[in-house]
Amino acid sequence: MTGKIEMINYNTDTETYLRTKNRDIADFTGSKVDDNIDMKVVKSFGEEWNKFHQFSQKTIDKICKEYFDIIDDTIINKDTYMIDIGCGSGRWSDYFTGKVNFIEAVDPSDAVYAAAELLDKRDNVRITRASINTLPWPDETFDFGMSVGVLHHIPDTQAALDACVKKIKKGGHFYVYLYYKLDNRGFLFKSLFQLSDLVRRVVSKLPSRLKKFTCDMLAVFAYMPFVLVSRLFIALGFKKLAAKIPLSAYANKDFYIIRNDSLDRFGTRLEQRFTKAEIERMMLQAGLTNIRFGEDAAFWHAVGKKG
Repeated sequence: MTGKIEMINYNTDTETYLRTKNRDIADFTGSKVDDNIDMKVVKSFGEEWNKFHQFSQKTIDKICKEYFDIIDDTIINKDTYMIDIGCGSGRWSDYFTGKVNFIEAVDPSDAVYAAAELLDKRDNVRITRASINTLPWPDETFDFGMSVGVLHHIPDTQAALDACVKKIKKGGHFYVYLYYKLDNRGFLFKSLFQLSDLVRRVVSKLPSRLKKFTCDMLAVFAYMPFVLVSRLFIALGFKKLAAKIPLSAYANKDFYIIRNDSLDRFGTRLEQRFTKAEIERMMLQAGLTNIRFGEDAAFWHAVGKKG
């Protein structure tokens, strides 16, 4: 069996450690300047992931099979040293703990506390608090890296993607999930999205408690009607018709996930969206080739190889 990879030492001195129940987390966000980050957004996500981090293993596996359907043993294996950039609650890292050798789980927010709890018993993960432009490892350190649902919340997404890919070895792979610009949807779907985006712009500016309550109500009264109709059509055997309904991707999700994603969607003040073609161009510009997209939800997720 492959031996455990020695963690690469940080290439920057650590001034602060965050104390948690079973581990200390090195914090690189205090004295370093990162001009490609919105601290209000960071704070919001820290609050979100400390509210929603109680994921069962069954739930994690179900979600991750949809997101990582394009990741196979030609990309990762038991020798892989990987980095999860913007790890949030740690659920993505948790999925890969049994598939790779060692994981660096990184986030700039208080989400690291939630990740420390979820990943408590995982001995092949180290959690670090850092932003993308303050990642404390040399370039070309990792065999595989990923950033899942993060880079569209950063002011300059291309610059952030470039910085991520720099940390990947030549011949390694980088995976990204970015919100889509509904480029594979029709007029009605896009119109509903425009309406929901107006709601997001209002809700995201509410005080924290009111925002969380409002997003819970949106989960009940905005998400669930579409989800229930989708479930009905699926039960009746009309899967193709169900797939055309907004939010049909949640038909197989539990209500906890729906509440989480409602806060994720409507509670965020900075959100950017990209077409499939735009994402491919961004990945090419960052130095990735052999780009492969997942053809099913979530849209769009893709992986590329660093040349």
